[in-house]
Order: sequence, then C-alpha cells, then structure tokens
Amino acid sequence: MGMRLPRWVWVGAIALSCVAGMVNAVGFLGYINHAVSHVTGSTSQLGIALAQGDWRQVGPLWGLLIAFSAGAMLSGLIIQDSTLQIGRRYGVALALESALLLLAIPLFRQQPLWGALAAATACGLQNAMATTFSGAVVRTTHLSGMFTDLGIGLGHLLRGLPLPMRRLTLSGLIITGFLAGGCIGTWLYIRWQYDALLAPALLTGITGLGYVLYYQWTQQPRR
Repeated sequence: MGMRLPRWVWVGAIALSCVAGMVNAVGFLGYINHAVSHVTGSTSQLGIALAQGDWRQVGPLWGLLIAFSAGAMLSGLIIQDSTLQIGRRYGVALALESALLLLAIPLFRQQPLWGALAAATACGLQNAMATTFSGAVVRTTHLSGMFTDLGIGLGHLLRGLPLPMRRLTLSGLIITGFLAGGCIGTWLYIRWQYDALLAPALLTGITGLGYVLYYQWTQQPRR
C-alpha cells in the first residue's frame, strides 16, 4: 500500500463496503436486476441496449450512469481536495449519503427508476469520498480492484516475493464487508421491501456521526 492509512479509514472503509453491499442488493432485487453501486455492468448493458435498439432501456441505463457521476461530483464539491486530512467534510458527505438513501425509499415505491437513481447517486458520492481519503487505494462500492489486489498478492506469493499484507488484509475485509452487506440487504428486502434501505442509511449516519465525534476528540487539547 502506498500509504499507511489511519485506523479510522479502515473502520470507515469496511462499514461503507457493507453499506454498498446492502444498497446494491436492494437495487438488484427492486429494480429489474440493475446495479446501483457501480457502473461497469450498467455500461455493458447500455452498449447491448444500443446495439439491439432496445430504446426503452437506454434512458434508464444512461440515468444510472449520470446519477453515479453526479454523486461523485457532489463529493468533489463537498470535500474539495484529495489530501487525507482529518477535518475534511467527510461527515457532511456521509450525512448527504444517508439522506439520499432515505429519499430512495419513497421514490422506489412511487417509481423504481427514481429510487434507483437516488441510490446510485448515494453510491457515487460514497465511492468518490472513499477514493478521496485513500488516494484511490480504497473502493467501497465495487470489488474489481480488491480482487485484483488479492490476485496480484497470490502471484507474488507463488514467486516468493514479499507480500503487501496491509493492502491484502484491507482488500479481504472490504470484500467480506460487501458480501455481508449483500446477504443482509437481501434478507432485509425479503422482509421489509424497500424499507430495507433504512439499514444502510442508519449505518451511514452512524459512521458519519462516529467520524465527527472522532474529529472532535482529536481536536481536544492534551494536558
């Protein structure tokens, strides 16, 4: 890992990966199998829709891509820097993400597309924020980079090269968090339908509150 991430970043990354897993599970189950926490699959689906002339799918898929990008844009507006520094507006970003997830619940009930767009915006905001505080080491809303790091580590192990254990450990924890979130999100959706998003909204809010309290504690003068 190119930089030693503080403990609060590890805790936040694991919690947010669980949030993304829950949100994506609800998005898949509630909106015709479209992902909301990442855009790779949606971009492929858009290409297929364009090639097949399935114009009914083109608009919603473009909407998901734009919503995710809009969430990342909001993160850039709020945090304004890529330098890891306690005191950046991470708490504000997390509060906005929580609000977007809460807004997605009634929107999903009225029109699933709008609910999916709100959830995708929340995920874009979260992923951009995680990228900002990690220097692109941490991605919390999709796992391609995490599995790539694990594969690279396995290759190094087979060659007898030193292993980047901190990076591999973080990758494994984020994968575990996302997987656990997917399981929890599915279980909650079966029982509560779209109200399942209350759980990731609450977890996001608690993470933001925890960050604010941690920030206040670190700013207290030491005797």
